[in-house]
Amino acid sequence: MTTDKPAISLRRRAVQAAMGETPFDRLLKNARLIDMVTGEIREVDIGLSGSMIASVHPCGDDFEATITQDLAGAYLSPGLIDTHVHVESSHLPAHRYAQIVVAQGTTTIYWDPHELANVLGVEGVRYAVESSRGLPLRVICAAPSSVPSTPGLETSGADFRGKEMQTMLAWPDVAGVAEMMDMHGVITGSERMLEILDAGLSSGKLIEGHARGLKGKELQAYLAAGVGSDHELTSAEDALEKLRAGLNLQIRGSHPYLLPDIVNALKTLPHLSSQITLCTDDVPPDFLLERGGMIALVNTLIDCGLPAEDVLRMATFNAALRLQRADLGLIAAGRSADFFTFDSLEKICPEKVFVGGQCIAESGRMLIEETEPATTIQPPRDTMHLSPVSESDFAIRIPNVNNGKATLRHIKGARFTQWSETTVDVRAGVVQLPAEFSLIWVLHRHGKYPAKPQLALLEGWGELRGAIATSYSHDAHNLVVLGRDPAEMALAANHLITCGGGMALSQNGKLLANVDMPIAGMLSDLPAEQLAVQFKNLRDLSAKIADWEPPYRVFKAIEGTCLACNAGPHLTDLGLTDGGTRQIIDPLTDAWEVL
Repeated sequence: MTTDKPAISLRRRAVQAAMGETPFDRLLKNARLIDMVTGEIREVDIGLSGSMIASVHPCGDDFEATITQDLAGAYLSPGLIDTHVHVESSHLPAHRYAQIVVAQGTTTIYWDPHELANVLGVEGVRYAVESSRGLPLRVICAAPSSVPSTPGLETSGADFRGKEMQTMLAWPDVAGVAEMMDMHGVITGSERMLEILDAGLSSGKLIEGHARGLKGKELQAYLAAGVGSDHELTSAEDALEKLRAGLNLQIRGSHPYLLPDIVNALKTLPHLSSQITLCTDDVPPDFLLERGGMIALVNTLIDCGLPAEDVLRMATFNAALRLQRADLGLIAAGRSADFFTFDSLEKICPEKVFVGGQCIAESGRMLIEETEPATTIQPPRDTMHLSPVSESDFAIRIPNVNNGKATLRHIKGARFTQWSETTVDVRAGVVQLPAEFSLIWVLHRHGKYPAKPQLALLEGWGELRGAIATSYSHDAHNLVVLGRDPAEMALAANHLITCGGGMALSQNGKLLANVDMPIAGMLSDLPAEQLAVQFKNLRDLSAKIADWEPPYRVFKAIEGTCLACNAGPHLTDLGLTDGGTRQIIDPLTDAWEVL
């Protein structure tokens, strides 16, 4: 990580350079500085000493420098800061992720590695921390609190309580507690959540929120517990209530359909609060390369009508305030020399990116070689602790009924799921899948107990023409398969079991597409460009299996079908769950023989 504090000797040298007593290492002349404090755009020269900004002064002041560079009137912004991201969503190791986002102007991220943690426990977080050291990207890690996100309703590869949190929060690389997804446990005061909150509050570090759907007294109670931020915005009204409540509002790029309404709502306020920051949350590899991460969100918000200066302030100065980093987010003497140049306020396209006082990217391309992780860091593999499955594992069986009928509770909808019921035919003890329904199937993959397949009917996804399988499934990351035909579902599942995890599509008895992710069942060994091509191909071909209907029934929804912490029904490795009542529900309500 690029988080080393400047030595006192460097600060002394910077002081001397600012006084004109010794040359700057680098002098950047004729920049148009976006001042994040005053909102002004000022013409300045900037003197750098090592990794620090030593002076920001009027153009033409007489200073000496080892290297002088004329920026010729280019705009200058602090490096972008992503206040909440799961790097695992890119399916890239940290060193490859860094090469992409730094060239796009992002110089700091706050990484919640809870996907790795849900597979590998504390060792997954340790891998995240160690693999992000020495990169051109400043990586600040959070200690995942949601392992699993909904205890009692799912089983992941570990179980974090107070002891685990204390261990991680003691690491200097960890700046706080990651998103508190067990909202119910926070509000009702479950023993586990009280332990985690106590560890976070005692550490004096940040506590991140996940307040999806909370409002009124529940939202107030959630804040009273010590939570300070939220990125789970569901509407403009939701965003305003959370901002008024005092939460740091993290506008995220992973749900762009909400952004126009949120921007319009923010524009009705007397001023734009310093409590508004930006984050990406989850960005797949092809989108990261083609559209960008933070930079795509910045430009989307500008397109929605926010002034570029305000958006950049959210993504820099406000973010640094949130992360309690007085060395970041502002181009001012004494701060880290992380910034980028660009030519237009209508669309921000980073031209030159400086990190630690060095220009390391230009015109969207890195100028330095990819940083390979230390040979002592071994990527975690072999995490699919499963034997091959058979077609018979994909049948819903009704006890004590051979040929008859059964009434089953099932999942209706995508993202915002609802309970529903339907009556089905039973033949030879097996449910006959009705028209317009598909199956969802989950199998525990972490080896914590003898795995037993769980199945449920899925309405609102249409009749899937094949199967979609993934081992990257929020948040327990068990093996999940959607489909109608048991043979197709078994084919896709067995490919992932054999290759170590990832995503696979099957149709007509053949594997249609696959993206192998042998590192923890969620990260790829491939270079970013190759992975992006494979991932995009799989997403495109998934339309042969499913009829996507944005904004909710989309390819991305596959990863969230088992997110049991959210309201409504979700299938997990333990069965059909209710996120509101925190119960595991028997799907069978009635069954009878038909003569």
